[in-house]
Amino acid sequence: MGWRIISFYLEGFREMKLGKTLWLIILLKLFILFFVLKLFFFPDYLAQFGEEAEKEEYVSNELINRASMP
Repeated sequence: MGWRIISFYLEGFREMKLGKTLWLIILLKLFILFFVLKLFFFPDYLAQFGEEAEKEEYVSNELINRASMP
């Protein structure tokens, strides 16, 4: 039963013409959103700490401080 469903979608994807182009555009947009924007707008704050214990301390302090803010 499950193989018939997978086969149905695979065959439908193979027969697409415009759909493949649209999927390429969608994947390109996802790449831009998750990779490029992450590089420029979401810096790695934990890179400044060397050990795991220091990273854990920083994260726990940030969570506590932000939870206590009104």
